[in-house]
Amino acid sequence: MIRTRPGVLAPLTVMIGLLSPAPGRAQAADLLVSVDWLTAHADDPDLVLLHVGPEEEFATEHIPGAVLITRDDFSNPGSHTPESLILELPEPDAFQAALRRAGVSESSRIVVYWGEEWVTPTARVVFTLDWAGLGDHTALLDGGLTAWKAAGGSVTGEVVEPPTGDVSVRPRDLVVEAEWVEAHGMEPGYRIVDARAPAFYDGVREDRGKAGHIPGAGNLPWTDLVDEETLLLHPRERLRELFDAAGVEEGDTVVGYCHIGQYATLMLFSARLLGHEVVLYDGAFQDWAGRDLPVESGN
Repeated sequence: MIRTRPGVLAPLTVMIGLLSPAPGRAQAADLLVSVDWLTAHADDPDLVLLHVGPEEEFATEHIPGAVLITRDDFSNPGSHTPESLILELPEPDAFQAALRRAGVSESSRIVVYWGEEWVTPTARVVFTLDWAGLGDHTALLDGGLTAWKAAGGSVTGEVVEPPTGDVSVRPRDLVVEAEWVEAHGMEPGYRIVDARAPAFYDGVREDRGKAGHIPGAGNLPWTDLVDEETLLLHPRERLRELFDAAGVEEGDTVVGYCHIGQYATLMLFSARLLGHEVVLYDGAFQDWAGRDLPVESGN
């Protein structure tokens, strides 16, 4: 078993032998839903819509029936300062309480979407739900609120308080630390992928005082995964090409990182769409640089 930091700032361990697909996990086709799907299922009694975006935007327009989920809901409030590892996972009990307030129950089908182009925070929410054991209940709305409005979907400023849910959070082993990355990240069957912009990956720009990337990592910036205009994820064929270019082979577990652990979650979501198992180095380059660990420059 890999040793991790106790509590929130090191949210659980990864056991090498437990990275095979868990029974009941969602199939790739279930992870991403379209506006047409949501329109057809909008009245499903078990549907829970989670809106990720600024509170002022939510108060003005959101998909009818949606519930706002905030940064304090899906991360540890103590990890929002430069002095800490930023945006670490929440305490399981706190996240469970937030989900129950949002109306999430054991039978819920959760659809998460972004407002105001909050693409990667939304991906982070989806990852957190997967970590919480709800990956087989959760989907991302392709294109978010942008796509919904473009298709003529209605919006409202009316805030509806849902009935309290009864969901239980059962954390999964989806997070690794620097020691694990050093020891296992370059083993066959694993591929480290850096989701930062090429300027950071190549070492043209410094990140936390270091220039370069974790040795052996490939590069797949999160911005390459979505259409710049529509914010729709690229088709799976294009995603496959991008992961191939980053050195990810069929059957690999993708080990993702970025600046602080947010951008990488969209990359990891895309890897899940292609059938890969994934883990997140949540401390990311902030933690790697803070430990003064070695880096490589160039591509």
